[in-house]
Amino acid sequence: MRVVLINTSERIGGAAIACSRLMEALKNNGIKAKMLVRDKQTDRITVVSLKHSWWLVWKFVWERVCIWQANRFKKNHLFAVDIANTGTDITALPEFQQADVIHLHWINQGMLSVKNLEKIFASGKPVVWTMHDMWPFTGICHYAGDCLNYQTECRNCPLLYGGGHRNDLSHRVFRRKRELYEGRHITFVACSEWLKAQAEKSGLLAGQTVLSIPNAINTNLFRPRDKQEARNRARLPQNAKLILFGSVKITDPRKGMAYLIDSCKLLAEKHPELKEKLGIVAFGNQSGQLESLVPFKVYPLDFIRDEHQLVDIYNSVDIYVTPSLQDNLPNTIMEAMACGIPCVGFNTGGIPEMIDHLHNGYVAEYRSAEDLANGIYWTLTDPGYPSLSEEACRKAVTHYSEHVIAKRFIGLYNKVTGRNA
Repeated sequence: MRVVLINTSERIGGAAIACSRLMEALKNNGIKAKMLVRDKQTDRITVVSLKHSWWLVWKFVWERVCIWQANRFKKNHLFAVDIANTGTDITALPEFQQADVIHLHWINQGMLSVKNLEKIFASGKPVVWTMHDMWPFTGICHYAGDCLNYQTECRNCPLLYGGGHRNDLSHRVFRRKRELYEGRHITFVACSEWLKAQAEKSGLLAGQTVLSIPNAINTNLFRPRDKQEARNRARLPQNAKLILFGSVKITDPRKGMAYLIDSCKLLAEKHPELKEKLGIVAFGNQSGQLESLVPFKVYPLDFIRDEHQLVDIYNSVDIYVTPSLQDNLPNTIMEAMACGIPCVGFNTGGIPEMIDHLHNGYVAEYRSAEDLANGIYWTLTDPGYPSLSEEACRKAVTHYSEHVIAKRFIGLYNKVTGRNA
């Protein structure tokens, strides 16, 4: 069976990493899988990029210009929404023509337009669409926050300047998507049960098939290793308790850095003995900003793309903290757990599906810096820490390993192609 997985980027962003890992998992389980991207970062021969030109750049810019104009020339939320008004027709490419299954992933920011999607759906090839955020079933947003308009019909978008209006950009794109999906048989796959539940409420996906299959991770690479050796390689102190926090851009408000800062201040007030023992390892763009904001030693790192280096970072720390305010199924939690690192995060999105409270980590009350601090302290000081670590690793292996996830997708591909009928 031949499958082509389509994503805007090969390695940049959580969806790209998840898509790339799924391709490898499928290949390792007998599927002829290729990945089609706009932006290629490696020399892997099974990853094919669109032909580079200034026209691709202009398509990305033009979409932003249209959003900027609709936003009354304000920069607010300029990259929190996408309108898919421009993209590339991929249906004539040999990778598309030869594929038995078209597997869409994150296709925004000029990769595919609504018109391009219409041609893909009209080709008659079975389409599976893994949703890495809410965009496939909202008007224009990737995360709706407290807005529920997508459940009926998007309009008055809170992400547009002034709150939008009845016939704003979100409403017009919502209607185009409704026309796009009508009469089509697309299998939508959510990476978490939380996202599946949101998708099933959407006014766009009525009558469509929505499943939940998590992302895959290579548990032969991401696994527990010697902490002392990992810290030596990562150039981190041997005698400190270390907390890890990371994101592509840690200052993204949705990643909740403000709550981590507040929880660190609370920890220092309630447990002053930690000031000399605790350190914060932060990886991601602008991670150095944390140094002046928390009362603990900070070890800032750039965003890390090399997975072997990532494994050393995870194995160097004692816990991973993710104060995200809305997230699907964070790769970082999966990576940390696979390395035997207990995680602490808010009760939101797919996070409580990954962290089993007091079993392999701590699920804190949503938006409570105090409970986040409680979770960090409990995890660091719990006498049963070795058990937490073992259970974290076991959860990753049993739920997210390549073989487990590849098997589920192969079953789905067989079903949509009629091969197991």
